[in-house]
Amino acid sequence: MSEGDRKIRVLVAKPGLDGHDRGAKVIASAFRDAGFEVVYTGLHQTPEMIVSAAVQEDVDVVAMSVLSGAHMTLFPRVKDLLDEAGADHILLTGGGIIPEEDTEALRDRGVGKLFGPGTPTSAAIEYIREWFAEQHATGES
Repeated sequence: MSEGDRKIRVLVAKPGLDGHDRGAKVIASAFRDAGFEVVYTGLHQTPEMIVSAAVQEDVDVVAMSVLSGAHMTLFPRVKDLLDEAGADHILLTGGGIIPEEDTEALRDRGVGKLFGPGTPTSAAIEYIREWFAEQHATGES
């Protein structure tokens, strides 16, 4: 993202019943420090609430934190709802405790890169910046 471009807008979401949001708050803060506009939805969001907020806030990225083990349900549901809402241009990414084989299956479903515990926040920031630059270099948004 160059200085003249608009800020990248990211929705940080914490779906499901998992009440552990420290990581989501840490990544939201890191995204803000990196110059992103950040919307944090808070705890216990349904996939429908997440997609509704993403569309209303006109975000570029939805970053979900899933530590509950429900990643194979939550990520595909949010991706399907984004597609149904005509928001398939929004990158769905995130993190949590997700086995590599599940990460690959989710990638095949159209979910972006997923980050595990201990990953530096800079890795997610760089991934989103590169994705955003690629989307805008090809004229997509």
